[in-house]
Amino acid sequence: MTTLKSKLQDDLNAAIKERDELRSSTLRLTLAAITKEEVAGKTKRELSDDEVQKVITREAKKRREAAEAFAQGGRAEQAEREKAEGEVLAAYLPKQLSDDELNAIVAQAVEEAKAAGAEGPRAMGAVMKIVSPKVAGQAEGGRVAAAVKKLLAG
Repeated sequence: MTTLKSKLQDDLNAAIKERDELRSSTLRLTLAAITKEEVAGKTKRELSDDEVQKVITREAKKRREAAEAFAQGGRAEQAEREKAEGEVLAAYLPKQLSDDELNAIVAQAVEEAKAAGAEGPRAMGAVMKIVSPKVAGQAEGGRVAAAVKKLLAG
């Protein structure tokens, strides 16, 4: 078992013993998603820590989107629950980049792309290719794309 997956399992056991319903249900769902990912495809396999991290990121994104949907639908109590679950999962993810840090990385990538001959809005793909590996797991794709568009337009 990978170290991150075993940490999730240990934290789940602790949450169950503490009768922490929110944490235990969130970790249970996340471990189920990891198991589902492991058995997807033709053969069962063990996920690496990076792959487990991607599953946790995907689950956290689902919580954020659900919280927004519930808030727009006028179901504040359910939205709060989803936000709380997202915060539980955030503890297992790398620290997210601040807007300033993200903009600095994007600005550097735009300069690299321009040096390579990419110009204007068509440079989006080239810049994203440079930025994506640098910010993997530390910033959501939509945030990165918005920052790139803003810098290329400006």
